[in-house]
Amino acid sequence: MHSPFSVSTINSQAHLQSFALPLVLCSLFSITKLQHTPDPPMRTTPVPSPPPVALVGVKGGHHVYVTVPQLPEGDAAVHGGRQLKCRAVPLPTAGETFREAVALCRLAFPIAFTALLLYSRTALSMLFLGSIGDLPLAAGSLAIGFANITGYSVLSGLSLGMDPLCTQAFGANQPRLLGLTLYRSVLFLLCCSLPLSALWLNMSKILVFLGQDMEITALAQEYILFSLPDLFSFSVIHPLRVYLRSQGITWPLAAAAGAAVLFHAPTNYVLVGRLGLGAPGVAAAASASNLVLLVVLLACVLGRRDSALRAAGPPTAECLAGWGPLARLAAPSCVSVCLEWWWYEVMILLCGLLPNPKPAVASMGVLMQTTALVYVFPSSLGFGVSTRVGNELGANRPGRARTAAHVAVAGAAGMGLAAMSFAAGVRHAWGRMFTTDADILRLTAAALPVVGLCELGNCPQTVGCGVLRGSARPTRAAHVNLGAFYLVGMPVAVLLAFGLGVGFVGLWMGLLAAQVYCAGLMLFVVGSTDWEAQARRAQELTSGAEGEVEKPAAHTSATAVGEGGRPEKGEQEGVERSCYDHEPLISNSGEAEAETV
Repeated sequence: MHSPFSVSTINSQAHLQSFALPLVLCSLFSITKLQHTPDPPMRTTPVPSPPPVALVGVKGGHHVYVTVPQLPEGDAAVHGGRQLKCRAVPLPTAGETFREAVALCRLAFPIAFTALLLYSRTALSMLFLGSIGDLPLAAGSLAIGFANITGYSVLSGLSLGMDPLCTQAFGANQPRLLGLTLYRSVLFLLCCSLPLSALWLNMSKILVFLGQDMEITALAQEYILFSLPDLFSFSVIHPLRVYLRSQGITWPLAAAAGAAVLFHAPTNYVLVGRLGLGAPGVAAAASASNLVLLVVLLACVLGRRDSALRAAGPPTAECLAGWGPLARLAAPSCVSVCLEWWWYEVMILLCGLLPNPKPAVASMGVLMQTTALVYVFPSSLGFGVSTRVGNELGANRPGRARTAAHVAVAGAAGMGLAAMSFAAGVRHAWGRMFTTDADILRLTAAALPVVGLCELGNCPQTVGCGVLRGSARPTRAAHVNLGAFYLVGMPVAVLLAFGLGVGFVGLWMGLLAAQVYCAGLMLFVVGSTDWEAQARRAQELTSGAEGEVEKPAAHTSATAVGEGGRPEKGEQEGVERSCYDHEPLISNSGEAEAETV
């Protein structure tokens, strides 16, 4: 799941039913055109069979080799097709696992803290809307649902296209490319926000055409007009967030989010409680707090005299060129995010078709609040592993990238077990935090164990998406999400809920089927990755994206020569690395691991 869903769904989802489905269906129609080109036949050269398990002594312990199926990548895929081959890969040692877990935690914890702050701000907005009355709550919820589908999800997905470019550029010691990618991404998102703003300006006409209540729609139009500055704010915030995270710098965003939350509460009180601006006042307070977040974040970036921005120089006409690699990564990233985001909107629509829709829609809102809260943790780990994998591939250290992926997936499995236990343990108490209605409580208690099982698949799937994002393979994630949610989960949900009469719980069982299928495919793709080929692709991506930007004289060494380590395969000893002026959580230098493949 990619979208925290607000508490407003309890009272407003019925208003989303008539407009979200056409948008989703149109999007699916266009998305299904994304197809792989056929691959040439497999080369018949026999591949020697490695031993299934072997022990190799290395510094700090022994590597255990296991035989796994592996898809050919790069040139091997072009000449040899997609036939699976077996290859021995090493499992990380205890010392490597511990070091990687520490590095991932140092990245993921501040990201999770930031997400929780932003989650609390959204909940605060919903509380103020609910305090005004049912009509403002319904109108604000309708506007937020429309903005989620047509704006926030699109900008969030498009911004992830710069993730592999930035992380791999940082790992490859190309600060100028890092800075140029930031400039290009901001311009790219600002251009994309123009047609989105046209949709927002004409929201009332669209919703009235789709049969929405005119009174609610008129107030929703006022709400979304005051939210228009968010398109500008997030067009800059999202690239800045990815830019900093790619260097292992996460606390500035947490500080900016804290400042936004501190500003948000009193602003809502003044605009809504004192001035009586109603729902538009809530929207204005949210937009103003996003501008505060942006200003604080920009101050953090500019105040630290960022070396990558100094290397790139001020924005020039060069930022208008070289958009090809960014666009090719941004489009499938956006599709992947939106496919999963919109699934939950479809779930709301299906709830409205059940025999007793009111408690079903309300219970769905409660459960989506639960999944949004739980999702904070695997998504933070997914962002962390995306950074780690991209950095290591950019630095031509495939062994470390593989270790980061394996440790993160194992951590995600642990998160899934914890989430499943939590959902089962609070099944009778959780719903009482939101309502006292007996029907809603009954449905919530019945579905929560299934929701927990969904998280058991959702956590590894989310982290797997992060691995694919860091290795610049968002198209595979988009295909997996399309197949899992709309070709498997949707038919199962409809069949169980309506065909077999399971009802509300059947919808969540459809999501469970989608998550199991999605997690299985993600684990297979991650487990069968040829990391050496991905490292070569990273060198090609950073060099191709850089265009006319001058590349370093040689690839960055994985080890400071004075530390006595040796570089991993593909690196050169004695090459002086370019220096960064900051001390990020992820450093381009350090002790290199022994090559094990």
